Amino acid sequence: MKKLTIMILLAGVVVSCRKLDQPITSEFTETAYWRNAQDALDALTACYEHLAKDDYFFGDEALSDNAYVSGDGMLAVTRIANGSYDASNARDRDTWGYYFTTVRRCNIVVENIDRVPAMDAALKKRIVAEARFIRAYAYFQLTAWYGDVPFTTKVLSIDESRTISRTDKNTIQQFVLQELTAIQPDLPLNTQIAEKDRGRVSRGAAIALSARVHLFRSEWAAVVTDCEKLIGKTDNGAYQLFAGYSSQFTVANEYNPEVILDLQYGGGRTYDKQRQFLPQTVAALRSVLVPTQDLVDDYVMLNGKGIREAGSGYNENNPYTGRDPRFEATILHHGSKIVDFSGVEQTILTQPGSVPATNTVDDQGASPTGYYFYKYYDRTATVYQSGLNLILIRYADVLLMYAEAKMELGQLTAGVWDQTVRALRARAGFTDGAALTFDGGWSQSEQRTIIRRERRAELAFEGQRIFDIRRWKIADQVLSRPVRGIKVTSGSFNKDPQGYIIVENRVFVNPKHYQWPVPTFERDQNKNLSQNQDW
Repeated sequence: MKKLTIMILLAGVVVSCRKLDQPITSEFTETAYWRNAQDALDALTACYEHLAKDDYFFGDEALSDNAYVSGDGMLAVTRIANGSYDASNARDRDTWGYYFTTVRRCNIVVENIDRVPAMDAALKKRIVAEARFIRAYAYFQLTAWYGDVPFTTKVLSIDESRTISRTDKNTIQQFVLQELTAIQPDLPLNTQIAEKDRGRVSRGAAIALSARVHLFRSEWAAVVTDCEKLIGKTDNGAYQLFAGYSSQFTVANEYNPEVILDLQYGGGRTYDKQRQFLPQTVAALRSVLVPTQDLVDDYVMLNGKGIREAGSGYNENNPYTGRDPRFEATILHHGSKIVDFSGVEQTILTQPGSVPATNTVDDQGASPTGYYFYKYYDRTATVYQSGLNLILIRYADVLLMYAEAKMELGQLTAGVWDQTVRALRARAGFTDGAALTFDGGWSQSEQRTIIRRERRAELAFEGQRIFDIRRWKIADQVLSRPVRGIKVTSGSFNKDPQGYIIVENRVFVNPKHYQWPVPTFERDQNKNLSQNQDW
């Protein structure tokens, strides 16, 4: 323990005059480190590098009923989704280790920054606030997945790490909320962040994450309080919906005013996940991360009605016409058109028997559901390596959190609706008054269905669905049924009675699967770690 090794993959933030996108590795002895402000900034960059990663961002979608990953890709998330995992699962092990590394890196910054001589006081406060935010984010992730976890705000020795026990998740989440409140005065507004510092945590990010934690805990009044600090106000930052729904997920429109927090990529830090969710004829690789029929079915019609509601106008023989515009912006289906990396427009054919068959459910390398994701397709990628930032929190989610909290409190009014759902639908391209107008005759149950469906459509392929179905306690319902693909009339497919392809059957046991098991490897190292129920 004589050396402090800090991996600095310059991806999280722009620090000083250095480019963020060039990874370097520096090793310092304890006596030679913390010499100046740049050392502190570099240590903070190591925290940002461990904020999150693309494996989680994309893989989380397949943990829910929105998507499916064929095989053991993306850290074997399918085994979790279908209930066939144990405490040695790759994603389970990886998440535990990843976020405790994040915590350690942040603790290093907070514990050692006072060693920097004659450091500017305001800069010191900001660095500490950013590290505390990232640590809070990591602890929220850990408690969301595992429940009770080890908790520390200091750098542990090896011996201490092998004896620490688990702390109640509620205690840790209360700490997270207190941290997010305490650091706000030391964080800049998004409007105060210089171009060279884009990607750093803002005050708005701390408020929005606080709202998300309260949402996860069903603390509705606190969600309202947090969201009202950001909606229609500028004293905590200036946020608004970006004009185009689909265009906000492009390199050209990074750092638009809807983005509250994003995972930084570019230059030396890239990802190739789009090769796994685009059609084979576009990405030249097997399509393994794919949408489900259940997600497709939840997109409403242009009149705002669900496809099974009377008067919706849904035509099962022409299922993709007249749907929520966000459907076409998110998912490719039979007949969709896409411009590939060489600039050629392709028509995507997924039905069996289509020619060519490359993207159809007939081909073993194609999507087994007959659908492909389109959101986050980055045509500027070089050799399929994308540098497009991945948005972790955006203003649309703040509006949806606010609408849900007001609904649960029995306070969803036409005014709140117009601020939130109407605004989101209008931005998406809805024009029918029936879809845009609040109906005072809706019951709370009907309002809940609308708001939850709206969250699913707006935030699809952004990794939020799994957290939603867990906090709503419906995961045991929606993940205990088959993964379905397109409806087919030919071919030797496993199908349900309506003719929809059954890709696999899933099982979600309540309460067991609402918390992941503490990884076996960790319990082998630390005998004081207890295990979750039924594991």
